[in-house]
Amino acid sequence: MEFGSLSVILLLVSLVRAGRVQERPKASLILVPAGQLFIGEVVTLRCDIQGHTDTEWRYSFYKNEYQPFYSEVREYSFSVVESDSGKYTCRGERRSDSWRSEISDAVTLTVSALPRATLTVEPESSVFTGESVTLKCEIKGYVGWTYQWYKQDPWGGLITVPQSVHHTVNRDTLTIRGDAVIHGDQYWCRGERRYRTTSSQISDPVTLTVNALPRATLTADPKWSPVFSGESVTLKCEIKGYDGWTYQWYKQDPWRRLITVSQSVYHTINRDTLTIRADTVINGDQYWCRGERHDRSISSQISSSVTLTVNALPRATLTADPKWSPVFSGESVTLKCEIYSYDGWTYQWYKQDPWRRWTAVSQSVYHTVNRDTLTIRADTVINGDQYWCRGERRLRPTSSQNSDSVTLTVEETPKPELTSSHKGAALIGNPVVLYCKLDQSAGWRFYWSKHTQSPENETKTETYSYTISSVSVSDGGQYWCRAGRGNPVYYTHYSDALWINTTKSPKAVASIKPDEKVFRGETVTLRCDMQGGGDTEWRYSWNKDDYSHNSFSTRKENTISPVRESDSGKYTCRGQRRSDSQTSEISDAVTLTVSDRAQAVLRSSPQSWLTEGDSVTLSCEVRGSSTGWTFSWYRDKDELLSDSSRGAGGSYTLSPAALNHTGVYACRAMRGETAYHTQYSDTQPLWITGVSPPVSLMVSPSRAEHFITDSLSLSCEGQSDSTGWRVRRYTHSEKVSDCSSGWGSAAGTTCSISSLITSHTGVYWCESESGESSNPVNISVTFGFIILDSPVHPVTEGDPLTLRCLYHHTKPSNLTAEFYKNGSLLQTQTTGEMTIHTVSKSDEGLYHCKHPEKGESPQSWISVRVSTRSAAKSAIGLVGVVVGVSFAVLFIILLILLWCYRTRKDGQSLSHFTGHQQNINQTSVQNHRESGAGDSQSGYMQAEHVYDTVERAGRINKSDAADELSDVTYSQIMRKNRKSKNKGKYIPAKPSQTETIYSEVQPGKTTDADTGSMAVTYAEIELKTQKKPKKKTEQTSIDADTVYSELKQNTDKGDVTGLDDSTSL
Repeated sequence: MEFGSLSVILLLVSLVRAGRVQERPKASLILVPAGQLFIGEVVTLRCDIQGHTDTEWRYSFYKNEYQPFYSEVREYSFSVVESDSGKYTCRGERRSDSWRSEISDAVTLTVSALPRATLTVEPESSVFTGESVTLKCEIKGYVGWTYQWYKQDPWGGLITVPQSVHHTVNRDTLTIRGDAVIHGDQYWCRGERRYRTTSSQISDPVTLTVNALPRATLTADPKWSPVFSGESVTLKCEIKGYDGWTYQWYKQDPWRRLITVSQSVYHTINRDTLTIRADTVINGDQYWCRGERHDRSISSQISSSVTLTVNALPRATLTADPKWSPVFSGESVTLKCEIYSYDGWTYQWYKQDPWRRWTAVSQSVYHTVNRDTLTIRADTVINGDQYWCRGERRLRPTSSQNSDSVTLTVEETPKPELTSSHKGAALIGNPVVLYCKLDQSAGWRFYWSKHTQSPENETKTETYSYTISSVSVSDGGQYWCRAGRGNPVYYTHYSDALWINTTKSPKAVASIKPDEKVFRGETVTLRCDMQGGGDTEWRYSWNKDDYSHNSFSTRKENTISPVRESDSGKYTCRGQRRSDSQTSEISDAVTLTVSDRAQAVLRSSPQSWLTEGDSVTLSCEVRGSSTGWTFSWYRDKDELLSDSSRGAGGSYTLSPAALNHTGVYACRAMRGETAYHTQYSDTQPLWITGVSPPVSLMVSPSRAEHFITDSLSLSCEGQSDSTGWRVRRYTHSEKVSDCSSGWGSAAGTTCSISSLITSHTGVYWCESESGESSNPVNISVTFGFIILDSPVHPVTEGDPLTLRCLYHHTKPSNLTAEFYKNGSLLQTQTTGEMTIHTVSKSDEGLYHCKHPEKGESPQSWISVRVSTRSAAKSAIGLVGVVVGVSFAVLFIILLILLWCYRTRKDGQSLSHFTGHQQNINQTSVQNHRESGAGDSQSGYMQAEHVYDTVERAGRINKSDAADELSDVTYSQIMRKNRKSKNKGKYIPAKPSQTETIYSEVQPGKTTDADTGSMAVTYAEIELKTQKKPKKKTEQTSIDADTVYSELKQNTDKGDVTGLDDSTSL
């Protein structure tokens, strides 16, 4: 209690003392700068103590009466932010005794965000080329700003725009001179405060849009051109899309200069229009206009010119209906007045009176006016009357010029003539056109009657023809026509009757040469014939696939050369009769098929490996076609065979085959007048094996099949010298080539191949310089593991043949192998070889063997050569056949001869044939006389000999004469008489006494220089007669006369001409 009282007393004492000594000073606070501040500006707070120096005091500053901060000096500065806004105070504290002043009055600090400058442009709308632009920068709500201007440079950066000749800066505006205003340029501005370090935010950019000066558009009223004489014209000038324009008017003077058109008695200007008085409208005058702005020192582009075209008044055109002249008695006439290309007209009508004056024609019982037409009643139509018309415009007080006059010509009612498109009968199915001819004027409709003149059943047409599209039998009959026109209809007289007769139409027949199936490149002829003939009466046309192929032509044949695949299709034809153009029935379709290039195909039968003396036939055909071909044959490098004509029928036969026939054959075919050739066929080799060729090809190792990499020696060896012979071969890849061509090594007549490859597979033979050949040898080279050991040369019939399997590198432990001939299994042998003990011709064929592990060998052809014994047997068999046939012929001849013999008298001598046949017969007669002498010693009379010659003579082509044979058979007939018992004398036998006829046939040959070889058969016949015991006759020696009878057979006609009997009795 005592301490508290003491404190209070001390305080009171100090206060009394202070008040007695000095009052406390008051602080004063100043803001620099004063007023509103922006974020980022620096503000200084200054605290002054009235009546005291700065060095005596320390200072405290307060914001909103708290949060004091201290300073040793009276000023405190900081960069303001928006949160620094508030009321600030300060006070001082004396350094010496910490005595404090009174707190200052509050000072308000306001901090705002930086303002943004606003940039505007004048004019606000689009700027036109050549106009200047003024930009204005403002910071609304603040004063005391200066402004900086910026522009975007070409690289996208901002550059300052200073005062220059192109840019004028005036405080808050920037004026850009007209020639510096560029479309797309961008500008900005920003405000700055004097004595302050802060600037406003930069404005948004202003982009300049510069448009070309607008063009004024000048139009004329009336809108159509031309203007008629006496009309005024109003011109109107517009600048579309813009307003606020005034207009200037210009006209071209006689010196082609533009002069201004101003208000006058001739021209009236009313803002955007200029009216030209009618008497000032001159044809060819030109006018322009241009717009100007009051608020802008710019003008629009001048308009395009308007040229005034002033025409004379249009002329009315007057036409009459009927449009033709003359008019016929009883017809009314309608006149029509027109002014073309203009509308809005009314019309006035005029007629010439008897005094040749114009009088107006108005509506009446005789005249009907309907706008642009005037109809004159029929009884008022007078020949020679003249009419005119004129037009007037309703909206414009202008009349047209008068029309030309129309003079009416009136004649009597006409009669038409009815004709037909055909002079004769109409072919059924063809069109027929009837014509109703009327010479006077035109514009008629036509009426057609059939069978009777009946208006109720008439057919009407707009033209003077009536078409029956397809004539039938029912269309035949009697027809009439008449014409009519106008409303009501005015009719002519009926025509005379016309008869239409019908008949059946012939049918065309189409054909194709050389064939319906042809090949690209050939010449094809399409032929059209008419049933019933009469080719000269017709023209012809062709359709392909139902579309017209050509027009009618006088040629019945249509040639396509060369033919292409696109020409394939179905063709039809039809005829058109020349006299009246009627057509036949269309033909049935023929189909032309055009294929790619023709290919010949060659085949051999029975096989391509032959033995000398065999026959082989090569067959050539054209794939897909068999009509009209002839064939040519080639051997070895396309050498045309001299007897190629033998292949005209598609086959070429070699019979008998000889060694020189060996070669590679091909064929091709030809047909048509232009000699179209097929492609060559694939080659077909023929290999002929001779019985005893002059040279043989020796093969080492001597087998037909070989492994690859094996060596092979081929040598030409013969019984005599083989010099000049060479080894040749045929392969599918190289065709025919010599050993010296590279596939082997030639040394004399030997060819060596050191290492075989599969391409060495082929046929090998020896050939001399003169073209002689050895037997061919087939060599096969395989890369497999097994081959067939078979002979390279033909095997002789009757000899044994052993075939065995050979293996590459190592022989298998199991030797079991199967042997095949022509693909069929023959044997299975465990030893790996097969033996044919006696080879026959039937053993020929393709052989190969097959091993279960090593696979199967290639196939090899084994030829069988007929042995000499077999050939002899065959010859004997052939002779037997010939003899048998000869007996049949001789039997017929003998019957004829016996009949002739009976008719002759006993003892009469027979005459001989003449010529070279007599020489032959004399020798035969002498031989038989000697034989007869022998017989007479045995009790027989001397024999008579009768030779009968049968000759086959045919019509033989000269080219084939050498190949044809004429067979001649000589029959020798011996008549033997019994010996008489009366004194040992011989009595001639009578024909009635003949008992037995014996015939002995002896084959023989004779040769004629003209006919070639001729086969001759001699038959010896014995005639044995009975003896008469009671009758005695003296011995008579009769010479052995010979009788020849020649029988000729005509092989062309196939008949026998009979006997040419040259016997003399």
